[in-house]
Amino acid sequence: MNNPSKSPELLLTSTRIEQLLRNIENKPRYYVDMHIHSKYSRATSADMTLENIAFCAKLKGLNIVGTGDCTHPKWLKELKKKLVESYPGLYRLRSENNPDQATLFLIQGEVNTVYRDENTVKRIHHVMLFPDFDTVEQVCDALKHIGDLNSDGRPLIECTSPELVEILKSVSDDIEVFPAHVWTPHFSIFGVHGYTSVEECYKDKADDIHALETGLSSNPPMNWRVSRNDRYTLVSNSDSHSYYPWRLGREANLMLLEKLSYKSILDAIRRKGRSRIIFTVETHPEYGKYHYPGHRGCSFYAEPDEYFKLKGVCPVCGRKLTPGVETHIEELADRPKGIRPRDASDYVHLIPLSEIIGYVYSIKPDSKKAWNIYYALIREFGNEYRILLETPINEIGRYDEKLAYAIRMMREDRVKIRPGYDGVYGEIKGFLNRDSITDFLK
Repeated sequence: MNNPSKSPELLLTSTRIEQLLRNIENKPRYYVDMHIHSKYSRATSADMTLENIAFCAKLKGLNIVGTGDCTHPKWLKELKKKLVESYPGLYRLRSENNPDQATLFLIQGEVNTVYRDENTVKRIHHVMLFPDFDTVEQVCDALKHIGDLNSDGRPLIECTSPELVEILKSVSDDIEVFPAHVWTPHFSIFGVHGYTSVEECYKDKADDIHALETGLSSNPPMNWRVSRNDRYTLVSNSDSHSYYPWRLGREANLMLLEKLSYKSILDAIRRKGRSRIIFTVETHPEYGKYHYPGHRGCSFYAEPDEYFKLKGVCPVCGRKLTPGVETHIEELADRPKGIRPRDASDYVHLIPLSEIIGYVYSIKPDSKKAWNIYYALIREFGNEYRILLETPINEIGRYDEKLAYAIRMMREDRVKIRPGYDGVYGEIKGFLNRDSITDFLK
């Protein structure tokens, strides 16, 4: 177990972000989003195509993105037809005009295991990464006997979590599998129909699990409160069902890769060699749909102290509240807030640029005006991550003072958000700094 340290300032400040990026300025670093979906998954955009994903990944600043849903026969056929290997285990669109600047794809899928364990129904989502298409096909040959792969991009598989890992590892040890959005109430390892530890879930296959996906409703400091999870690398991914840049890459990983390859990504996850995760890109956890317990139908949510006083019962309708990530972590935590494992990666909170534009100008992120502003910023500064993390505030201020102010407040984590609950996303309510725009731009 790592020796934790007390950290008075866990979040990267604007100055620390700049310093960290300067330290790796000339090193091979890549933004990686390892978990998305295709048009073949439920509740996913019908326009979730490889071309749209590749285009918006460039806008975002993502270098490598998961394919999503590689076990679905139709999607797998499309992947094999449209993608060509550009680096070992990493693929690009065959139609790409400029291969050196192409969005790279990592072969990725997700499955849903539903089973009984000690007379309790367990429902767990698992993310899978693959080194090549031959490996995917071998896995599909095994999974098609215990699940209908045609039914959904994220198919229901009739086996236990350890049995799934055994199937995958029997094909190749280069397959990476980790539990998805580990704290959300539904379909997660620590959710309502889950477990209290990785070891409980994966049993004798727990040593084959190297990572935990934080999900939108939790961030690293929340996860650091549970010491038994120190051994696992925390990864963040968008789980995007839409190609729009306010969904794609809303959570991601900045990786320092020894080589541009699938193996180097595995090494970063497994903490081997010289590849590593520099920091994870996180939404503010309040932004996630299940951060606080509540009832969508009752328009009610509760802070942790209130939730425990209510004994989990909604005061409006008298039914049990849908659990929240914040309160569940409180129940399992064996550390106080402010403790950080010594070898943990850093993290940064980001709000998608389109949503900042929407808030500043009181318009919808997908409106024509918002898109016009967004594209103008991309043309001026390069991509969204560069704007949100790297571009000097005074340069943004010369272009748009209001946006510069909002981005500065976001970098310094001075954002007020109405917490998400029971499937309702959180909402930006304001910024906590009281300085005038002109003062801080001087």
